Amino acid sequence: MTEKDRSEKNKKSLFSKLQEGLSKTKKGMMDKFDQVFSAYGKVDDDLMEEIEEILVTSDIGMDTTMKLMEKLRQEVKNQHVSDAAQVKDILKVIMQEVLDKDDKHYLIPSNPLVILVVGVNGVGKTTSIAKIAYKCRQSGRSVLLAAGDTFRAAAIEQLEVWGQRLGINVIRHQEGSDPAAVIFDAIQSAKAKKTDVLICDTAGRLHNKKNLMNELEKIYRVVNREYPEAEKETLLVLDAGTGQNAVRQAKEFNEITDVTGIILTKLDGTAKGGIILSIAEEFDIPVKYIGVGEGMDDLQEFDAKSFVDALF
Repeated sequence: MTEKDRSEKNKKSLFSKLQEGLSKTKKGMMDKFDQVFSAYGKVDDDLMEEIEEILVTSDIGMDTTMKLMEKLRQEVKNQHVSDAAQVKDILKVIMQEVLDKDDKHYLIPSNPLVILVVGVNGVGKTTSIAKIAYKCRQSGRSVLLAAGDTFRAAAIEQLEVWGQRLGINVIRHQEGSDPAAVIFDAIQSAKAKKTDVLICDTAGRLHNKKNLMNELEKIYRVVNREYPEAEKETLLVLDAGTGQNAVRQAKEFNEITDVTGIILTKLDGTAKGGIILSIAEEFDIPVKYIGVGEGMDDLQEFDAKSFVDALF
């Protein structure tokens, strides 16, 4: 098998996993669209109202739905579309345009790289860190993990378990210690060993926003002072299953830190995958990874075209 053939086989495998992972969202949203488009022969106000209702009930949110519908009505008018079946193709293009942030650099490729991972507890933050670490290792980059969520003993232990499984060192302190001190020690270790990628877990106490903001600011100061030559990423982990609550979390984290990318987890376990459209429409932040399963390979680099193709 040639390298090209292997690449094509891998792409098909990833696309199959994506389709499978989005099956609940597809059933919840796209199957309804299919029923509506087959029930209506021509384009009229009733058809548009049906589309609007499906978008709203798919957890896309009212504001995003209104923007999508405005674009859809305008394109239908501009293209002089009268057949209901053609509206589906227009909707597909509009969704892809909303999701495509033209950001193909899933993670900054240069080394050294420091990744701060933020997000509330329970969204799959630690597991996402492990999966990113695995991807970096698979691409030939050396990795170090920092257990910066020092307010939960379980978070430190969970990261250590992942580190042991992956054969990656974890820098940790005792529970309740200063997170910035953990990151400081991790940076010294990464520099000494010329590690390519340092991935830092952080606390997810959004209910105590002021403390969290102060903590993150301190961590940023340490990173910038101790490792000015490193590239920086701040990835926000959101649980797709929480629907509009994920949008609220994105808003609040974006207010207190400079988020460079979003990881949307647990898409395989929810019919609320439409939330990704709401996040993409409201924030100028690229979705960099999506979680479509439990396996290490099931955290996929997000591609707007593949995502919409898998839905449709």
